Amino acid sequence: MKENPAEGQYAEAVESVRSYYNSDDVRRIYDTSYGEEHLHLGIYENDEDTVDDAGQRTVERIASMIHELGPGTRVLDIGAGHGGSARFLFREYGCHVACLNLSDIQNARNRDLNARDRCSLAINVVDGSFEDIPVTDDSFDVVWSQDAILHSTRRRQVFAEVARVLCKGGQFIFTDPMQGELCPPEALQPILDRVHLDSLGSLREYRAMASELGLQELDFVDLTPHLATHYGRILEGLLANEKDLTKQCGADHVQRVKTGLQHWVDGGERGYLQWGVLHFRKG
Repeated sequence: MKENPAEGQYAEAVESVRSYYNSDDVRRIYDTSYGEEHLHLGIYENDEDTVDDAGQRTVERIASMIHELGPGTRVLDIGAGHGGSARFLFREYGCHVACLNLSDIQNARNRDLNARDRCSLAINVVDGSFEDIPVTDDSFDVVWSQDAILHSTRRRQVFAEVARVLCKGGQFIFTDPMQGELCPPEALQPILDRVHLDSLGSLREYRAMASELGLQELDFVDLTPHLATHYGRILEGLLANEKDLTKQCGADHVQRVKTGLQHWVDGGERGYLQWGVLHFRKG
């Protein structure tokens, strides 16, 4: 059957994200500037916090907001990165977690870390897109996501898939870098260019999507001040390894990443970006 042009466009967008995170240059940047366990934004308490320290604090904060989290809780992590959140949920709460993620490289690292920590049987790592979650309806008690939904060109479709796979009363909890309410359009484009995006979601947009799909808001925790700190720490890590990264990735690529990260730092400091934990329940 001939492919619908719109479907082809969406498939191309998904493949673009997969290719970005599977590229050797992006992997090298992540290996030197990000944490081993946590690739997502962190909550920073002092200047000595590493990216992994701050990332762990975010995971603990999100988990503390989930009602009745325990050994019987079925969790799906969409855009799971290296799976640090899944291993925490298994260790601390006994949850069995499915990690759905596009990047083959990140998924391979996730599986290696699970084997290292002897939790491979509790964590199922699945190659796939959260725009088309490969499970039946009402399969999970919790859908968890950190800083991944921004990469979708069909964010409402992501929300619809989340609502579909959640059981009645199930919880959807996630973080995402969002466009601030007062962000001028001309300020947003340099921010988007860093990770090849054409838009960002917003708190208002996510709330509207959730409401349309029968997801009731339980809480929102604004963590915006940590966004600029986080990207500043990533930039510091890159600068500390700039010489080696330039040899591996080329001066032009490293300069583009440096410039892009600075735009995210500036966007956070100027109030153009917002970040926090959004928590919903399926009715």
